[in-house]
Amino acid sequence: MLEVDVIIIGAGASGLMCAIEAGKRQRGVLVLEHANKPGKKILMSGGGRCNFTNYSVEAEHYLSQNAHFCKSALSRYTQWDFLELIHQNNIPYHEREHGQLFCNETARDILNILLSECDKASVDIQLNIAIKSIQQRGASGFVVKTNKQEIACQSLVIATGGLSIPKMGATPFAYKVAEQFGIAVQSTRAGLVPFTLHVEDKEKYAALSGLALSAIISNARQSFTENLLFTHRGLSGPVALQMSSYWREGEELEINLLPGLDLQQQILQAQQEKNRLKVKNYLAQYLAKRLVSIFLQDDLLELSLLDLSHKQIRFIAGQFNHWKIKPNGTEGYRTAEVTLGGVDCHAISSKTLQANHVDGLYFVGEALDVSGWLGGYNFQWAWASGWCAGQAV
Repeated sequence: MLEVDVIIIGAGASGLMCAIEAGKRQRGVLVLEHANKPGKKILMSGGGRCNFTNYSVEAEHYLSQNAHFCKSALSRYTQWDFLELIHQNNIPYHEREHGQLFCNETARDILNILLSECDKASVDIQLNIAIKSIQQRGASGFVVKTNKQEIACQSLVIATGGLSIPKMGATPFAYKVAEQFGIAVQSTRAGLVPFTLHVEDKEKYAALSGLALSAIISNARQSFTENLLFTHRGLSGPVALQMSSYWREGEELEINLLPGLDLQQQILQAQQEKNRLKVKNYLAQYLAKRLVSIFLQDDLLELSLLDLSHKQIRFIAGQFNHWKIKPNGTEGYRTAEVTLGGVDCHAISSKTLQANHVDGLYFVGEALDVSGWLGGYNFQWAWASGWCAGQAV
């Protein structure tokens, strides 16, 4: 039987970071990955440019049933620490809106750094490995049986992520391990994912597919202002993805298609100025004509602004400043960027990421019930949680 100090299952962002840190501490580290390559989700992230962190990282950018859990790791390994690694390796990057940081060239730059650091720390990475079973070995570790061999270790780290994007190899493996050892798992659902619409709404708004505009999406608990994209299935774009993590099935959303503009006041002012434009021509300065023609009927569009009653003005303003729509659902894990829920953080040490009642068992990254906003926050959680576990395993 092969014996190592640390086995890490999963060669993604959090697993590789944990391996690097454990290796630096002279721990013998073996990373087991079921795919044929490490870091597949890193390579596809950010449209191939990897939104690797954000200039502004706070606990409020994360969802969890244990709201304070992420604070320890995020404060001990910060975005500035990861940026130091980027600078040391001379990786060119740029900032986009809201402090999001992307590689200038390719996400492979990030993966290459991680693999290079693993190499320096003498980390062994094995690919195409299927885990057959995990058993505790007395009070001093675990035995992991794979399709190739049995391996004993003192510390076992589960870094296999959540259920998002199954075509990239996502599985419920982490949750099954948690349940095997009596650790609760918070119910999971897709997050950072486009909305789908009911059939009648999908047909009504089909002509808007491909149209993007700035919008505010709100519900009773949260509000985001970002770009909204109409698709042939429903609503996407950053604002829809952000809101999806705070939406519950059957819930209505309010969408303001004219952020920063009070359309009712604008029209009333136009009337005072004796503006004789037709409604359709007046609205064309703010919104795409095809959008306006779907939201308002022709008889209203052909009226002069001066002919509008207060009731009609309120109706027009309501259509664009307070559009209400009830999504049918989301596109689910197939296109979700993150999994909400996961291994219950109340059962895990926020300092070491070790299970409170199972010595030597650790969970990091997306496997845990910690989900970030769109914008590099999930990668920062992967780096931070992996780093912290790497100091302890």
